[in-house]
Amino acid sequence: MNSENNTYFDPYPQRVMDFLNYSSTIRGKSDSTIDAYRYDLGLFLRFLKRYRHQVPADIPFENIDISGIDDDFLRLVSLSDIYAFLSFADKKRMNSAYARARKTACIKTFFKYLNLKARIVDKDPTAELESPKIKKRNPVYLTLDQSRALLRSMDKENINYHRDYCILTLFLNCGMRLSELVNIRISKIRNDTLTVIGKGNKERVIYLNQACISSINQYLPVREKKQIPDDNKDYLFISTHLRPINKRTVEVLVKKHISAAGLYDNHYTPHKLRHTAATLMYKHGKVDIRSLQLILGHENVSTTQIYTHVDNEDLREAVNLNPLADENV
Repeated sequence: MNSENNTYFDPYPQRVMDFLNYSSTIRGKSDSTIDAYRYDLGLFLRFLKRYRHQVPADIPFENIDISGIDDDFLRLVSLSDIYAFLSFADKKRMNSAYARARKTACIKTFFKYLNLKARIVDKDPTAELESPKIKKRNPVYLTLDQSRALLRSMDKENINYHRDYCILTLFLNCGMRLSELVNIRISKIRNDTLTVIGKGNKERVIYLNQACISSINQYLPVREKKQIPDDNKDYLFISTHLRPINKRTVEVLVKKHISAAGLYDNHYTPHKLRHTAATLMYKHGKVDIRSLQLILGHENVSTTQIYTHVDNEDLREAVNLNPLADENV
């Protein structure tokens, strides 16, 4: 989300701006996290002004002015107010449990800052705030055969074949995030390693297997024939407009190639290809969960636990391999 394109959310109260600056410069939060904080707090404060009947009913929600919100306003926020906001997010804005959990985390972090750092609220109203329960789902992923079929189905006559093949190969082999892929720098590739900036601005090393190295080496000579501006030359993946490829372009090309391969059912996205890489490594590469956590750049191993899922055939086989399976009465 680009906050500069959402000018109706400006200006913000000074306390919010202080919190965003603190989160960025001291806690090292990424730009995308700061944008999410800005959006969610803007939504929350606008809701509170309407909820407290401090604005005329005919003013559009997006036009509610929050710039004048002061410390006294923030001190009056209660746990009931926050639950009312989450209900509003659920019933009126149709937010999923995941989106409401994100808003909950943002509000908790904001009031923790107001309580412990800014010291303007004596009692944190979020101390007893529970996060919405999110149902865990098994990740959607391509099977090994589907992954091979996808790569083999790509049209070699396509002008962007080498670039797109390299992108899909990196997704399927390394399990990197979309944001990491679009920002790959050539200068950060060293032999069989690639250094990327992951979630939370954390740097991590990704190891490249032979398929990844080969696809990069086949793409680079094609890339070098383009008249790429000096400012963009270090970006690995370049668009047809000679600019660093953006997330939306990658999403479109992934969808296009998956559809062309005849894989229509599950609305596969770059993130689903990340799931695919993780699942294939876990099921076929015998990677332990801690190693997989490092490969994917997960902060908590609990996030990585979703890849321990197994299909019904695996469960059936496990039961059949029980040494008591052949015992009969």
